[in-house]
Amino acid sequence: MKKIKYYYNTNTLRYEKLETPLRVTLLRILGFLSAAIVTALILVSLAYKYFPSANEKRLIQRNEALRDNYYVLDDKIKKLQEQMSELERRDNHVYRAIFEANPIPDSARAKALDQQKEIQLVQGMDQDNLSTSIANTLNNLNSRIVTQAKSYVEIDGFIRNKEQLLASTPAIQPVNNKDLNRIASGYGYRIDPVYKTTKFHAGLDFAAPQGTPIYATANGTVETAGNTGNGYGNHVVINHGYGYQTLYGHMFRVKVRPGQHVKRGEVIGWVGSTGKSTGPHCHYEVRRNGDTLDPVFYFYNDITPEQYDRLLKLAASSNQSFD
Repeated sequence: MKKIKYYYNTNTLRYEKLETPLRVTLLRILGFLSAAIVTALILVSLAYKYFPSANEKRLIQRNEALRDNYYVLDDKIKKLQEQMSELERRDNHVYRAIFEANPIPDSARAKALDQQKEIQLVQGMDQDNLSTSIANTLNNLNSRIVTQAKSYVEIDGFIRNKEQLLASTPAIQPVNNKDLNRIASGYGYRIDPVYKTTKFHAGLDFAAPQGTPIYATANGTVETAGNTGNGYGNHVVINHGYGYQTLYGHMFRVKVRPGQHVKRGEVIGWVGSTGKSTGPHCHYEVRRNGDTLDPVFYFYNDITPEQYDRLLKLAASSNQSFD
């Protein structure tokens, strides 16, 4: 049975029936429902946060396992990258240096893939991002490994052709000079015998009587043989391969012809004084990849260390060149 409430009215001095307006009733109901909904949302969010479902627990455990595996893989990849970098360093600075081969640039090693550093925190990656990161790193390593393998194949070819490489490297003097008394002018800036000014002398001058044999200093193919009007007179240029060329100038007579293959120690002509020359001598140059080098560093095959030391001093003395 519904309870009826009364209140004492002081104006009428009577007990009167308490009646609640409909508006107040509706407001009370809405307030109760709002409080109930907010409380329910809070309880649900707390339940989801601190009391995950069985399926969520499995997903969380799987995600943690994936992160642990990523850390392990990332550590292994970093060690592989360090080992790969060491192999590349040894390839460029040791193995290729032995055979005087050009180092492989990093752009060729990585091909189109940039060697990216890990700048994204693992904590901010989802499973797809983790997989993509590992895949990119492994692709980069694979590209470097392929390039390194090709480099080792090339180096293997260098090893197989080592004998040919040594035979094609200038290693003796172009004229008979056992007493080391025929070097008249060395490599570097010297006084020009015609213009009497200081000019760069790109080779060594060996003074010798006209008709003294001139020898090829390494195996190679004759590129030029004769007088081309360049100041060298009758001269011979030999291409030895591996970037090496040698020039023998001011010959009295040339023995070889263009395209002819010659061997180290073979006579290619005789000393003379043709072209821009002030006396019988052999002007000798060594070139590597188009640049002239000091020939005195390429006489290690036919002299002793003591003679080589003396030869260095003779070649370094300042004097007037013969051409």
